[in-house]
Amino acid sequence: MLHVDIRKKLGDFQLEAAFETGAEPLALLGASGCGKSVTLRCIAGILRPDEGRIALDGRVLFDSAARIDLPPQQRRAGYLFQQYALFPNMTVRGNLLAVLRGKPNRDTLAEDALRRFRLEAVADLRPRQISGGQQQRCALARILLTDPRMILLDEPLSALDSYLKYQLELELAAVMDDFPGPILWVTHDRGEAWRNCPNVCVLEGGKASPVQPMRRLFHAPGTESAARLSGCKNFTPAQAEGALVRLPDWGVTLDPGRPIPPETRTVGIRSHTVRPAAEGERNTIPCAVERVIDDVFETIVLLRPEGAKPDTPPLRMELSKEAWQALQAPDRLTVTVSPEDILLLQ
Repeated sequence: MLHVDIRKKLGDFQLEAAFETGAEPLALLGASGCGKSVTLRCIAGILRPDEGRIALDGRVLFDSAARIDLPPQQRRAGYLFQQYALFPNMTVRGNLLAVLRGKPNRDTLAEDALRRFRLEAVADLRPRQISGGQQQRCALARILLTDPRMILLDEPLSALDSYLKYQLELELAAVMDDFPGPILWVTHDRGEAWRNCPNVCVLEGGKASPVQPMRRLFHAPGTESAARLSGCKNFTPAQAEGALVRLPDWGVTLDPGRPIPPETRTVGIRSHTVRPAAEGERNTIPCAVERVIDDVFETIVLLRPEGAKPDTPPLRMELSKEAWQALQAPDRLTVTVSPEDILLLQ
């Protein structure tokens, strides 16, 4: 179990991160500059928090009140940096041997790691001479040779092209399946987080939200910022009217099919949940078709609700190409949203 409760001020930026996680991978999800990497550096001991406490399996790594601040080498954190931080003047084999100094069987351990991570063919090459994927596998092998108690992944796939990213994500997932300790996966890619982490901690402006199941973030995000991070693209101000919610900027009233929390200020609607309405359906929104965008695998349709204010952003709908073609490119379209797909947000 990793326990984190820290504060850190850097110029005008203030980090306030508090969460706990066990052996299941935890995603730290947030936009650039929200404090994800700062949080990892504080846990690893690269940065010193101003105050707070960090403990791993009951062993205190940092405690400002008790004046405990273990150096990075004593925290046993396997930190995978965005650019991997390999020693540029050492070969792949040399990078692995470097973390095995003092161990009697270091050559055997290094050769085993080369085989496990399929690096034998490039063992005598330097980092600049191998691919990004090979660099990442070398960095992962080096981390695991240090026998870490936790693994910290700082946007591990951000520097890779899409095909290589897919391959290495699978390899990284396999490594995580075998690792018994806490894993923190920093990312701003919601799909990456969804596929690899059952739980998520959202950071916004330096403040960490409570840890929640990943599925809850997507199905009931609670706040507008969390909904944006989870990929929602339609937002509009909302006002409760009894059991209904009025959207004044769109000129419509919808039924969410459940009690409306008093703190609700915004409604979010995911683009793929907007669909053409059948006769007699509720929550209908008559619209003008403003623009049609032919995307790679789908059609994006920008709609303007008939009662919308002039400066209101369009309502985005995403359909399969076949579904849009079946509608025969109408100028006007009535769409609907199921009650459970109406996100009631703070």
